[in-house]
Amino acid sequence: MNYITYLFLFLLILLPVHGSFAGEVPYTLEDRDRLIRVEAKVEQIDKRLDQVDKRFEQIDKRFEQVDKRFEQIDKRFEMVDSRIGRLESVMMWGFGLLFTTMVGLVGFVLWDRRTALAPAIKESKELREREERIERALREFAEKEPRLAEALRHANLMS
Repeated sequence: MNYITYLFLFLLILLPVHGSFAGEVPYTLEDRDRLIRVEAKVEQIDKRLDQVDKRFEQIDKRFEQVDKRFEQIDKRFEMVDSRIGRLESVMMWGFGLLFTTMVGLVGFVLWDRRTALAPAIKESKELREREERIERALREFAEKEPRLAEALRHANLMS
């Protein structure tokens, strides 16, 4: 029974394959020419794809160059930022020194004025006191001497 099953399976597999080859022409010249044209077109497409790949590589190189230039520009900006920071620091110190000097100068002027005027004020006060003493002495003497009293009235020093 085993043999019959094997024979039956063999016939089932072999008959359809044998029948498909019986009525067909396996390969014609037209098929060959078509295949050659398809292969030529595939080669052209491959060449074009290779050219596209080369262009993409060139674009990648250009992007790398642009990236390098941007990095250089970033470095320049960083250098400019550091220079501006240093200038800002110098200017702040300069303005601080300038304002400190100005405040010191105003303080010195006020101190100098006070110290310079103090002797003049003292002398003026002493002169005023001396003048008052002289007027008092003249009034006392004018009470005893009528001619002096007349002279003082004439000078509007006595009322």
